[in-house]
Amino acid sequence: MGIKKLAIAVPILLAAVACGTASPATLPAGAGGHEHGGPPPKAAPLRDGERFEEVGLTRPYEPVPPAGGTDEYRCFLIDPKLTKPAYLTGSQFLPQNSAIVHHGIFYQIKASQVDEAKHMDAKSKGDGWQCFGDGGIDEETYIGGWAPGHDETLIGDRTGYRMEPGNQLVVQVHYNLLATNGKPGETDQSKIRLRLLPGTAHVTPLVGFLLPSQIELPCTAQESGPLCDRATAITDLEKRTGADAGQEVEGLNQMCNQGQPPTPGDTQHCDHKVPQPALVYAITPHMHLLGRSMTVELNPGTPNAKTLLSEPNYNFDNQSERVLPEPVQLKAGDTIRVTCTHDATLRSKLPQLKTLKPRYVVWGDGTSDEMCLAILTVSPKS
Repeated sequence: MGIKKLAIAVPILLAAVACGTASPATLPAGAGGHEHGGPPPKAAPLRDGERFEEVGLTRPYEPVPPAGGTDEYRCFLIDPKLTKPAYLTGSQFLPQNSAIVHHGIFYQIKASQVDEAKHMDAKSKGDGWQCFGDGGIDEETYIGGWAPGHDETLIGDRTGYRMEPGNQLVVQVHYNLLATNGKPGETDQSKIRLRLLPGTAHVTPLVGFLLPSQIELPCTAQESGPLCDRATAITDLEKRTGADAGQEVEGLNQMCNQGQPPTPGDTQHCDHKVPQPALVYAITPHMHLLGRSMTVELNPGTPNAKTLLSEPNYNFDNQSERVLPEPVQLKAGDTIRVTCTHDATLRSKLPQLKTLKPRYVVWGDGTSDEMCLAILTVSPKS
């Protein structure tokens, strides 16, 4: 979900979780490397009433990044062909070509939105359409995703996302061709394994809240170059990933810093007001390869302050959903603070980044950019 949209209406649903690759050899603890790995883990056994359905790309797709880039974000419309209401109680992205696939995010769209998605598909060359930040369809809702280390998570016995007949999926796949410097050639035909319960089952409905913070990471004292200038770096980001990228950076600064001139630094935070009561079941942390640590706090600085998530040594390869020991009640008006620390010195240590020019790093979807994103899985209830 684009931060430009987020700045207008908070909270919103899950954003694209961009990913990258790096060899873990000789890196500091928590530096977060990622090697292209093997097949996804075997599915957990089906529980009473559940069934599996596999859906995915109908034919191989050859990603082609925009000129000068190494990342393509491609959205595909997929019909789960539901004839009756169902609850999605779990899902597992199944990357067919793990050498180039770095994330999969799935959104649900209503039957009334399918024509809009088909129009976007039809006017784009090849299968699907390029999509920045989210699927590009109004009122799409997050129902699942995968990034390195993120296996299927089952929350309790009866929680899930409701799906209606005629609704379809928009699947955003992040393809990274950094290894070939952006040159196309390889193809992918990924799938999703859906874990479904009948719509008549008694299920606690889930939604995803996206809580970001800005990134304002300057070059190190040992680095220099034109991209160490913030404005120049943002212009380069727009060239690589699209004009909306600069608007998202400024939207985050407006949201988290009230539009004041940003203060460069390794650590940044953003406070979010809770608009309505909700019960938090799990949190998924997400940063890219320069990420060092993340905390998520409830009502910081008050007598009732509580740490919901503490990741002092962030590991890019372990971005799995952290199920809380007990669900935590949020009240309308509560404050959630998301804090991230990034380390620009890792750029010279990670094999997949050390060939890139030094740069001032801001929020962006590319592998060489960064994110600070806490994804809360909640049930909107008191």
